[in-house]
Amino acid sequence: MHALIKLIQKTYRMVDPLEGSRVLRNVTSLSGLQIVTYILPIIILPYLFRVIGPEKFGLICFAQAFVQYFMIITDYGFSVSATKEISLHIEDKAKIHNIFSAVMTIKTVLAFFSLLILCLVIYFVPRFKDDWLVYALSFGAVIGNTIFPSWFFQGSESMKYTAKINIIGEFIYAFGIFLFVHSHNDFLLVPTITSLAAIITGLLGQYILFTRFKMSYQLPKLDDLHQQLRSGWNVFISVVAINAYTTTRVFAVGLLTNNTLTGFYSVAERIANAVQTFPLSSFTQAIFPRLSKIFHKNKMKAYEIMTQIQLITIIVSLIFLPLIFILAPFIIRLICGGSYPAAILSLRFLLISVFFISSNAFRVQFLLVCGKTDTYSKIHITMAAIGLPLIIILIYSFSYVGAAMATAVIEAGVFTITYFVVKKLDLNT
Repeated sequence: MHALIKLIQKTYRMVDPLEGSRVLRNVTSLSGLQIVTYILPIIILPYLFRVIGPEKFGLICFAQAFVQYFMIITDYGFSVSATKEISLHIEDKAKIHNIFSAVMTIKTVLAFFSLLILCLVIYFVPRFKDDWLVYALSFGAVIGNTIFPSWFFQGSESMKYTAKINIIGEFIYAFGIFLFVHSHNDFLLVPTITSLAAIITGLLGQYILFTRFKMSYQLPKLDDLHQQLRSGWNVFISVVAINAYTTTRVFAVGLLTNNTLTGFYSVAERIANAVQTFPLSSFTQAIFPRLSKIFHKNKMKAYEIMTQIQLITIIVSLIFLPLIFILAPFIIRLICGGSYPAAILSLRFLLISVFFISSNAFRVQFLLVCGKTDTYSKIHITMAAIGLPLIIILIYSFSYVGAAMATAVIEAGVFTITYFVVKKLDLNT
């Protein structure tokens, strides 16, 4: 532990004091958010699973996995491309207004396009038609995600707004669940409350942009629209590829098994996701815009900082993940109300994948900092081509445990490829 503290201190000294303090503020803001988003699901998950039952819980998770595809469409690649542009042009107000108007226009059009697709799927596909109301109510989360300007707050390094607004949203969701969901028959209220919380947070985000940042919408020029579409394309393709072996896991389990088994797998995946995102997500979001600026001035310095931060996350993972691995039976029993060996095994495989993700997060991010979006895209397209068939084969062979097994193999592959690609980068040009 002493060695870890010394490594953190060494990394902090590598950056300019002003840069370091700003990153630290953003990390603190996001970590505050993640503590809330970490604790509340832990409280809500066992309550929800037991009140509405594994079958309805699985149906809702399947619907959320389905609408996640529409979030990918509406996000396009702006979470990276627009964030980077905002961070590099933050002093140019006219440019910032142009970026905002173009991005929001594209996201709105894509949201309408997504709604049309949802309506067609619900109408023509029996599996979705039978529970059409669950999918329709779940779509509100797409609307909220579309209008919430997280990319702007991240690019301007104003993550305190993201933290505060999302904390409000999390409490709205938590209070809504505990106040209104009391029996199996209340399951439709779950996607309703989720969507309302997302829409409220989205509207609050827009309110802050227009009041605090004096942002204004103006009809964008075609050149601006084309520029944003072009700059986000490679990232969008990469995100589609990534979700071919991430979001698709729950979706594939739902298609190939049943709602009850989907519910048990979703519990394991939600626990693993909580472990993965806290506190790693805070650091990646806070560091990306700052590392982009450092890279613009000094490539080798940015590389050295990235390497040090990545080493820190590996050490932290080696300390905490084995403990959670050992406690997996207790965690599953606490949430599901019984001992379910397949869910325990799934969680343990997913924790192995969390290790590879944590050990690779900043290395992957560095490709985007370098502008190597094409390389980033190729890595994930390659792994999607391998991973998607692997997920389907292993689910057929081992039920939902197969999805977790495939995830561990895929993330190990992403880690290996990315490690050698980043190591061979030429930073002297």
